[in-house]
Amino acid sequence: MKVLIVGANGQVGKHLVSFIQDHNELEAKVMIRKEEQAAHFKELGTETVVVDLEDDIPSIAKAFDGVDAVVFTAGSGPNTGADKTILIDLDGAVKTIEAAKKAGVKRYVMISSYDTTREAIQSAPSSFAPYVVAKHYADEWLRGTDLDYTIIHPGALTNENGTGKVKAATKVERNEIPREDVASVIVACLENDETIGKEFQVVSGEMAVKDAVGSL
Repeated sequence: MKVLIVGANGQVGKHLVSFIQDHNELEAKVMIRKEEQAAHFKELGTETVVVDLEDDIPSIAKAFDGVDAVVFTAGSGPNTGADKTILIDLDGAVKTIEAAKKAGVKRYVMISSYDTTREAIQSAPSSFAPYVVAKHYADEWLRGTDLDYTIIHPGALTNENGTGKVKAATKVERNEIPREDVASVIVACLENDETIGKEFQVVSGEMAVKDAVGSL
């Protein structure tokens, strides 16, 4: 299975590329925004395509050529304003969903936020609310498609080394999770078709990633 990783230059994305490179049944194709980001992936021997999420849907759809699945793990980042959050985290996500449909790519894994409910929007601090809004509507858009989707809602992301152990369920108590473990969860979802049509929260825990994902 060839997997297009949207947002591959991010921290979760880089872990994911590394894991897929070592996987016998998965192959990575990375989508990045700038040519200068390509060197890292070319050194790994990973197929690379440069596409901006602010481009139109036909341009984005070209990146989907030859792939079987897509993982959306892109984001505008914490140092941009609400405008970029809407353009990347919401509209960028929606455009990749539409591009997947256009390209006939059915499998879609969305890396969302821990809680994207309406209640989470209303209770979010003003600086964080645009992000929750963006994720809320991107998730809603994906749910309304006939794609084989999985929506992952990770807890607070850290740069600690992964433990390989998590807690995953429709609802889990708020906690942290290393980005490396989020990448492991993504791989486990790609390996397991039983995760199609499901969404879940995931934080650090005591169960091996494969077992936790398999128990959903």
